[in-house]
Amino acid sequence: MNRWAFVAILVGYTLYGCAGSRPEADNVPGIAPADAAKLLGYDSTVVFLDVRTPKEYASETGHLQGALFIPVDSLENHMKELELYKSKTIVAYCRTGVRSGRAQRILAEHGFHALSMTGGIIRWNKELFPVVKEQQ
Repeated sequence: MNRWAFVAILVGYTLYGCAGSRPEADNVPGIAPADAAKLLGYDSTVVFLDVRTPKEYASETGHLQGALFIPVDSLENHMKELELYKSKTIVAYCRTGVRSGRAQRILAEHGFHALSMTGGIIRWNKELFPVVKEQQ
């Protein structure tokens, strides 16, 4: 490998983390916001799960109508209450899709059928789908 190829790889790891931290690199089952939007409020077999921090949930980006809210860092502690949704598909989302990929893997390890929304709420907003914003 030449020096410049090595530098390019090193810069990529520095900017984007190791390949294992990106949901796309891990082949995490995902769903595009446009496809998720078709299901929101219309498909009773799908549950949306916001895995961001409380501050992000209440931020200007908003959140999806009817979404459950469990930050990814505490997801393992909420498996018992999520059992109600074991027969449904859970669509996890975060800010950009990285943490929802992590949530998808955690849920799958516990026997749930889960997807990660690619691009997260940022892409959802860019594609102009509706959100709920907390009263400030």
